Amino acid sequence: MFADRAKIYVRSGKGGDGHVSFRREKYVPNGGPDGGDGGCGGSIILEVDEGLNTLTDYRHTRNYRAEDGQNGGKRNCRGKNGADLVLKVPPGTVIKEAESEKVITDMSGENRRFVLLVGGRGGSGNQHYATSTMQAPKYAQPGQPARELNLLMELKVIADVGLAGFPNVGKSTFLTKISNARPKVANYHFTTLNPHLGVVDLEDAKGFVVADIPGLIEGASQGIGLGFQFLRHIERTKVIIHMVDAAGSEGRDPVADIYAINKELENYNGDIARRPQVIAANKTDMIYGGEDGPIKRLKEEFEPKGIRVYPISALSGKGVRELLYYVREMLDQTDHTPVVFEQEYFPEYMLQVSDEPFTVTYDEGKNEFVVEGPRIEKMLGYTNLDSEKGFTFFQNFLKSNGILAELEKNGIQEGDTVRMYGLSFDYYK
Repeated sequence: MFADRAKIYVRSGKGGDGHVSFRREKYVPNGGPDGGDGGCGGSIILEVDEGLNTLTDYRHTRNYRAEDGQNGGKRNCRGKNGADLVLKVPPGTVIKEAESEKVITDMSGENRRFVLLVGGRGGSGNQHYATSTMQAPKYAQPGQPARELNLLMELKVIADVGLAGFPNVGKSTFLTKISNARPKVANYHFTTLNPHLGVVDLEDAKGFVVADIPGLIEGASQGIGLGFQFLRHIERTKVIIHMVDAAGSEGRDPVADIYAINKELENYNGDIARRPQVIAANKTDMIYGGEDGPIKRLKEEFEPKGIRVYPISALSGKGVRELLYYVREMLDQTDHTPVVFEQEYFPEYMLQVSDEPFTVTYDEGKNEFVVEGPRIEKMLGYTNLDSEKGFTFFQNFLKSNGILAELEKNGIQEGDTVRMYGLSFDYYK
């Protein structure tokens, strides 16, 4: 079974603890502190591997942990850093936080390497805490804790053109004819269980990649049958080829099939349904008594809507060349920016929530609510409030940490001013 979805657990390494020790040598009975620092924990890193095309490995092994940093030692010996753990994924893999299903990163385009979880920093040994008044500190800093996440990995194939159609309309035969892809072809429903990519080479024109995905059925957008996998993989495509059985060899109505497929696309993602489309009216070699009837009906129904209809025979190759050159023209007119899913979940921010206290007070002299505390100060230190994403995180941080609730408990009203370490904001629900 083709594995295009997996759930895994990842954990970065814990930082090593700083060490408490004192120099003890002959003739030096009262040496100073010499506790070494702990080593940093290993990070979890994602890397694209062009040789992979499924997520099978992550179906068998689900827990991944980077190495912890070693504790510091005597004589200022620093602990060894924990080894990073590099997870190889196929190009086009989208990494999400499992519970919210928000995108963390999309491993496509120029994003070839992504540091998912940074290992904990090692703690400082007691040598760092000696002062003129405290020359024998008996404490050291513990290493920072490990970070962990439950991930949902989804492979969304990278192709210029998506080949849509109900089962057994000839998509696999078409892909075999136009490219070097060799999918299994047989006269059974749901023959294509795996996505297949084919590279189309054209004379005097730039080639493109076509994805043949498992066939759709009614209710695919609700996860029925194999259609849900199909819909996931078509998200990156720029142009959609609707392939229908123009001959109606299995009793299906090709016009109704086009509307049914578009309905499933609209239900799943309206943006996909609005992408440029062309209809490949296949199996014209099986239309007896002339192809004018069914082809004319398709053209009269869809060409006034701006969707061209090309009669073809994937078996004999009739009409295929004309269709491919038209698809190339469509691609030339589309936005060439690759479809990359924007980051919605930021582990470096989300994992910073702590139990550190905060206070909410009211400054009567300035008529402002004042919010202070170490967690607030840290958050403002690593958040870029000038960016839309950073400000959205800031708002979510205030809500998830109970700060907004505390402000409301203290009687804040819309339009009141909130001050946090030199920054002032107007409060609105």
